[in-house]
Amino acid sequence: MKWHIGIGGACTRKVLSVVMASALVLSPATAGPALLFDAGTGRILYAEDQDDQWYPASLTKIMTAYLVFEALKDGKIGLQDKVKVSELAHSQAPSRLGLPVGSEITVETALQALIIKSANDAAVMLAEKIAGTQEAFAERMNAAARRLGMSRTNYVNPNGLPAPEQVSTARDLARLTIAVVRDHPGYAHYWGMEEMRMGKRVLRNHNPLLRSYDGSDGIKTGFICDSGFNMVASASRNGQKLMAVVLGETTGANRSSRAANLLEHGFQTAAWKTLFGADSVDTLPVAADAKGAASIRQSVISIVCGTARRRVARGRSKAKAAKAKAGAVAAAASKTPSKAKTAGGSAAEAPKAKAPAAKKAPAAAGN
Repeated sequence: MKWHIGIGGACTRKVLSVVMASALVLSPATAGPALLFDAGTGRILYAEDQDDQWYPASLTKIMTAYLVFEALKDGKIGLQDKVKVSELAHSQAPSRLGLPVGSEITVETALQALIIKSANDAAVMLAEKIAGTQEAFAERMNAAARRLGMSRTNYVNPNGLPAPEQVSTARDLARLTIAVVRDHPGYAHYWGMEEMRMGKRVLRNHNPLLRSYDGSDGIKTGFICDSGFNMVASASRNGQKLMAVVLGETTGANRSSRAANLLEHGFQTAAWKTLFGADSVDTLPVAADAKGAASIRQSVISIVCGTARRRVARGRSKAKAAKAKAGAVAAAASKTPSKAKTAGGSAAEAPKAKAPAAKKAPAAAGN
């Protein structure tokens, strides 16, 4: 396990003890890469395995949106232009809008669906609108990644659906997110929208922090079985905007909890950390032992991945066994007093032994 707190120079023992305690809390043994940083300065407040490659899943759509924003800025497309549902777009796996082949929606609607609904078909529709083909758009994604210094990132598709060659890192995703905020502030409100409407349908944002964390204002979640649950989260308080990259959590709840804990840690400690030198997303040395991407499918708890049912069944089996054991103990205990005698009394007068209370069965894994 490794971590970087973003503090340089001399520190008191008291400060170091607080920092190390925070690091231990923020770095559970099963956690994937993580990075906490100031969105304005890029100053790192916490880092762990930031250069390990990971499958980005739908965090890929941050780059797709970035290129759409660029095309809008350059006047190559307009928000009210139409995008069409192609055969390829229609064939994408969920999450998706599921519109029929040949139907059309505006660029603005597709962009909102990309960010809020995380619609895989909308990503392909936008890619084809801008570059003609998904493959040509992926080339533009990689060119933009190189331009932004995302040295350990490679894109294959615009939506993040499984592809072994599609990888990124927490640091590279931080660079991308900083660029989105810096270069296209006029579209920042899209990342914080809790829902959107398409006709009679209401599509809700997959980011629960927008509804539960004080100051939360974006940005994107992602999930495939091989990557686990990913998130780039941002929040603003008192004029300061912090962002957290969280990769490889085993459940959506763990993902949200870790992102919120990182952000809270940042808001509580950022003031005194400014007293010390700190690395930034660009200046922190690349880890010499940075790893390549590997699937964590067997650790993820999800029905989609075929792991949740097995874990639930195992939990129910344990609960059943515990209940049976408690029942046997209670039955045995109820027979004991009938044979016992107390001093000066008969068996009937002996106080009955109290059966131990049955323990509450553990909750099924994944709940």
